[in-house]
Amino acid sequence: MSSPTTTTTSVASRRPALSDPGYQAFVILRTGFTVAPILFGLDKFANLLVDWPTYLAPWINDIAPGSAQAAMYAVGVIEIVAGLVVALAPRFGGWLVAGWLAGIIVNLLTIPGYYDIALRDFGLLLGAVALARLAQRYSGKQQSR
Repeated sequence: MSSPTTTTTSVASRRPALSDPGYQAFVILRTGFTVAPILFGLDKFANLLVDWPTYLAPWINDIAPGSAQAAMYAVGVIEIVAGLVVALAPRFGGWLVAGWLAGIIVNLLTIPGYYDIALRDFGLLLGAVALARLAQRYSGKQQSR
């Protein structure tokens, strides 16, 4: 059972960490790379944001079993899992998302006219790598400064 003193001490010990710009960047990236993959993964089942099967390279569609939409269902599940991994284990999840984005970039570079989206996803890949590196320092421990 915790006492009011323990709770106050815990909140007070978190304040220096929350004022650290590096920790703030970690929290922003962790939140973004948790929420975005989950939302985009869920949208693979609804196609509300975009017609996702059009983003699947023909050569991948040829080797994937079933339709392009069926492939997007698998992609959606993977993205939801990746978002949850970032939430629970950002040191690993950041690298997982970076690897996943690398695969997406390869897919997009093989579709003429999607180079701008591949470039955007490269920027996201860099953000995922930054998350993984920041998680090395901040994840699972209180910062003491």
